[in-house]
Amino acid sequence: MKNSGGIFEIDKLRQEAEKLENETQGVGFWNDNQKAQAILKKLNSRKKTITDWESLKKEVDDAEELMTLSMAEGDESMQTEIAGQASTIAIKLDDLEFRSFLSNEEDSQNAILSIHSGAGGTESQDWAAMLLRMYLRWAERHSIETDMMDYQSGDEAGIKSATLELKGSYAYGYLKSESGVHRLVRISPFDANKRRHTSFASVFVFPETGEDINIEVKPDDIKVDTFRASGAGGQHVNKTSSAVRMTHIPTGIVVQCQTERSQHKNRESAFKVLKARLYQKALEEERAKMAVVEATKKKIEWGSQIRSYVFQPYNLVKDHRTDYETSNVNAVMDGAIDDFIHAYLSHKE
Repeated sequence: MKNSGGIFEIDKLRQEAEKLENETQGVGFWNDNQKAQAILKKLNSRKKTITDWESLKKEVDDAEELMTLSMAEGDESMQTEIAGQASTIAIKLDDLEFRSFLSNEEDSQNAILSIHSGAGGTESQDWAAMLLRMYLRWAERHSIETDMMDYQSGDEAGIKSATLELKGSYAYGYLKSESGVHRLVRISPFDANKRRHTSFASVFVFPETGEDINIEVKPDDIKVDTFRASGAGGQHVNKTSSAVRMTHIPTGIVVQCQTERSQHKNRESAFKVLKARLYQKALEEERAKMAVVEATKKKIEWGSQIRSYVFQPYNLVKDHRTDYETSNVNAVMDGAIDDFIHAYLSHKE
């Protein structure tokens, strides 16, 4: 394990942590609470990475000493035990390397994930619902809390769109790789002639704005419309104008929420999504050279997909950005997408 030039520059992290520590000791540090919280959050993140690296380095050093001793004594049983420890260390090292890719300020934030079905009616709407389940299962695997902010049912099956809030450490950092068009190839369960169909759905992921992130949204810049929610939801939802649509006039960004019975709660949810999208837009303007969420928005059709899921005539899920693929389609649809996430972040790095 190297101090620098390896998976990350540990000496540089120590210098950053020391600088942040000094800032916390400065006069008037708490005068700006939002700024203070942001600095503390960054400091704790640096400290945790340094502690994890030092702990892992000690495990490596101890294993090397034991291996040298066992080889000198010809103790094969100890060598076998150390080999098992080496496998565990390798897994920890991979995890530490992966976390080093999540170094942007927004990576540690909660995420807001939106899914939209493409052209094709029921086929695409059913595919959008399958993707929604995939991300819900992924969140469950990682003990990430989910909250449905908006849900529009399909005409016959599936969904037209859905928006999820995912609350958990580095939720956005993990899921930002999912933004783009997802393509499905399968024998359609809705086609009496059992023909093969291709469907598309788009996924967009935004970092949620925390208390330490200041995004100014002027009331005069927002147009608010209320309407009756559609689809299932009971008499109260369908007979009152509880659904909310917000339009940010300067940017043209439109969001809507209709899952809550209360118009007030739907307003809060819509405003949260709007702030997240404005924050994402600000990030993109600062990082014009990076292929971030809004820059990946393409027409939902052939040639624009980031990942293909093939159910027939063979089983294959392939990410077209990294060429990573697997034949275990069922596992992927059950939320096992970590290998795709790792491959994408490693590829970008």
